[in-house]
Amino acid sequence: MQDSAPLITNDAVVFGLLMAVLALVFATSASTGAFWRKFYRVVPSILLCYFIPAVLNSAGIISGEVSGLYKVASRYLLPASLVLLTLSIDFKGILKLGPKALIMFFAGSLGIIIGGPLALMAISAIYPSILGGVGPDEIWRGLATIAGSWIGGGANQTAMLEVFGASPILFSQMIAVDVLVANVWMAVLLYWAAKPGRIDQIFKADSSAIHELQEKVEKYRAGILKVPSMSDTMKILGVGFAVTGFAHLVADILAPFIGENYPGLKQYSLDSTFFWIVVVATTGGLMLSFTKARDLEGAGASRLGSVLLYVLVATIGMQMDLMAILDNPVYFLIGIFWMFFHILIMLVVAYLIKAPFFFVAVGSQANVGGAASAPIVASAFNPSLAPVGVLMAVLGYAAGTYGAYICGLLLQFVHNM
Repeated sequence: MQDSAPLITNDAVVFGLLMAVLALVFATSASTGAFWRKFYRVVPSILLCYFIPAVLNSAGIISGEVSGLYKVASRYLLPASLVLLTLSIDFKGILKLGPKALIMFFAGSLGIIIGGPLALMAISAIYPSILGGVGPDEIWRGLATIAGSWIGGGANQTAMLEVFGASPILFSQMIAVDVLVANVWMAVLLYWAAKPGRIDQIFKADSSAIHELQEKVEKYRAGILKVPSMSDTMKILGVGFAVTGFAHLVADILAPFIGENYPGLKQYSLDSTFFWIVVVATTGGLMLSFTKARDLEGAGASRLGSVLLYVLVATIGMQMDLMAILDNPVYFLIGIFWMFFHILIMLVVAYLIKAPFFFVAVGSQANVGGAASAPIVASAFNPSLAPVGVLMAVLGYAAGTYGAYICGLLLQFVHNM
């Protein structure tokens, strides 16, 4: 990653810069000028909110590695956002989306499990020297940690590091591959999220259930819409951050308790604090959707939730170093091939079962990106669909260790062929 200190190291300044970027993007996307209307027909606004911070990071102006903003956004703003976005969700409507959502999620997991070994096999045929590592430096050990991240998340990645024992140097190189390849794919998904109809037409997919859920939520919002008062706004933020605080309280108790007393549950990531924060916050939002708190949507609960989510988008973007590919290009080539196989399998399955592109995008990101970015991709289709991304991402934590372990064994087999 970056070897020298960034130009701006003060997080207050970095945060101000990111907020200015977000304001500029939304101001221009709302412009009635001919140039901006044409520009945003091609480039989705959410993609710029993600890509501009990535450019600033790659240019050495700011640094996602040095900054603590991502941790703040993912631990405090993301849970509050999930609460506010789920306040008005139609839970029964989500269940009516049917089995295709689950099929696409597991197709994504399968693509990661077999895509890694296939990528290693293909690239090692061209560059046999990559198989020359010894012991902890054997490349398959490092690739197994990527599998943990791409099916589950950080906790699953750490589990695979402990299980397969990659060296610290190899692991740091694999983190670079993980971050860059996954974020480039996320950028592609954000681009196509603005125009899913084209792909749905090719797949002959029936997206009526998704549109029905979307329209139902939007109709409900329109029925309770009002000009928010200061009291309304404080209530919304109070609910969002109160549930976030409760989620942290529960996570701080449960995660270490499970880790110490039930070590066997680590394979399900149940000793991960972040896992419990996301689960409790999402559950809290869903429970509140059955109460009068649901009416806060009329005062803009999901709008404020989206603001918090876009701040997270910017901090995710600043984790991406576009120049990192120059450090170990062969490793990145494996990552690119790996992602290609993942995408190919998902598209083939989607075509066979006529699944809407929404399920492809969210199913993939629920695997590769997890709870931090799956709702971002889902909300790129429509903010009312963000909870679908969260619920699918939680599955990744449960399936991540199993899938990554199988992938690690397959990578070892290919390495020793």
